[in-house]
Amino acid sequence: MDRIVVIGTGTMAAGIAAGFIAEGLPITVLGRSTEKASACLDKALGLALAISSKDAVRASSPEALKQLQQYGVFEEWNEWANCLWVIETVSENLELKKTIFAALDKKVPKSVPIGSNSSGFPISKIAEGLPTAARMMGAHYFMPADIVPLVEIVMGEKTDPALAEQVCTLYKSIHKKPVLVKRDIPGFLANRIQHALMREALALVDAGIATPDDVDDAVRYSFGFRYAAVGPMTQKEISGWDGMANAAKEIYPSLSNIDAIPPSLAKLMAEGKTGIKAGEGFRKWSPEESKAMNALYSRRLKAAFEVLNIQ
Repeated sequence: MDRIVVIGTGTMAAGIAAGFIAEGLPITVLGRSTEKASACLDKALGLALAISSKDAVRASSPEALKQLQQYGVFEEWNEWANCLWVIETVSENLELKKTIFAALDKKVPKSVPIGSNSSGFPISKIAEGLPTAARMMGAHYFMPADIVPLVEIVMGEKTDPALAEQVCTLYKSIHKKPVLVKRDIPGFLANRIQHALMREALALVDAGIATPDDVDDAVRYSFGFRYAAVGPMTQKEISGWDGMANAAKEIYPSLSNIDAIPPSLAKLMAEGKTGIKAGEGFRKWSPEESKAMNALYSRRLKAAFEVLNIQ
């Protein structure tokens, strides 16, 4: 049976693998050691059982499901003949990714598409100079990968459009929401939009115009609330572009156009206050508060997922 190969053993790898397992597709997890690959697969199986809508999957035990999957060491793996899709999810290190792609270029049959989950490096750089770069593309997920539906399929300078469309079709078959990004630009599609919002949000906080909590509430209870129903383009089709265009004349000139993070965030970074994982960001987080917020975040994401499925 055709299978999906996931290269990497971190959080993203487990979430990505879970999405395929949940839909009944066999996967192979490859890492630096069998121990890490096996542990990643175990985590993926647990996630898959929690999200799967397929009776055959939900009725299986983790042990039974694991019998259908494979795991191993990347450098030693040679069973590439039946691959349907290969996706790399290793840490954000350009040289490491280039090394892996150079190896895949030689190992994987030329008809098999290969993707990178890199959130920052252009696929054109990762696949630069490789003979089979036409079958290589970005495949950018968002955390948590097992729940968030979007996958950005990013075409590089040499990516074959037909293969990119083929990968989009694969993701649709497992109930993900692929978008095809036709040019390999920094930040791809969603992150460019997200960073435009974050730049303005941070500028407002830095200027003392609003608190971080007020920014959150302003987004969640206004346009963020609407965006779970329709995206920004359709929302303006509904409300009318004329109102937006008139407001833009007043608002656009005053929007932040800084090209570096603002002083307030730079200070936090210098102090190691990177958010919940560090126990403090713009506010302090106790271990109990951290655990509660992560659980709440997960519940709300699952609820939003149900909204997205309303036809």
